[in-house]
Amino acid sequence: MLKTVNRVLLALAGLGLFALGGGVLLGGLDLQRRWNFSTPSWWPFTGPDDVVLGTQGRTRFRDNGWWWPVVFAVLGSLLLLLLWWLLAQLHRRRLREVLVDSGDGGGARLRGHALEHVMAAEAEALEGVSRAHVRLTGRRTAPEAHVQLVLEAHAKPAATLTLLTGETLGHARTSAGLERLPAKIRLQKKRHRAQRVT
Repeated sequence: MLKTVNRVLLALAGLGLFALGGGVLLGGLDLQRRWNFSTPSWWPFTGPDDVVLGTQGRTRFRDNGWWWPVVFAVLGSLLLLLLWWLLAQLHRRRLREVLVDSGDGGGARLRGHALEHVMAAEAEALEGVSRAHVRLTGRRTAPEAHVQLVLEAHAKPAATLTLLTGETLGHARTSAGLERLPAKIRLQKKRHRAQRVT
C-alpha cells in the first residue's frame, strides 16, 4: 500500500509542479504575445508583471467568517497527512506473523519475531559472520527478508552469500512452507582497531 501511496503522491506533486512551472514560464517569458496564442480567461499568468497571488486573490474571502477556519483546517490536515507519510517512509512495518500452509486447509501462524530470531542465529553460525540481524516485512503470505551481516576480516563475502541464500534462507522458506522468500542482503565488514606490531 505504501508503494501505491508514494507513486500517487509523487505523480500528483509532479503534475502540480509541472503545471505551475509551465504557467509561470508562459507568463514570465511573455510567450502568449511572442508566439501569438491566447490563454483561457481563468489563466492566472498573462504577462511578465503578473504575480502568483494578487491583492484581490489574497483579500477576496478575508471578510467571510468561514475563511480562516477553513484555511487552518486544510493546512492542518495537509500537515498531518505529510507527517504520516514521512513516518511511514522512516518506519517500515515489521511483519508480526507469517501464515504457514499446514496442508490440512486450516493453516498455522508463525510469529515473525521467532522466524527472524532463528534466521539470525543460523546466519551467525556461518563461517566468518560476526553478527546478523534479520527483519521481515511485506505481507503474511508473502514475506520479504532484510538481512544485515557483519563479516569478520577473514570472511569471504561470495561464499558467505552463497551459504546464506542456500542454507539460511532455504531453511526458512522450507520451514514456513513458502514458495519464495525474497531477501535484501547487506554485508558489512567488522571494524577493528589497528594492532601495533613490535
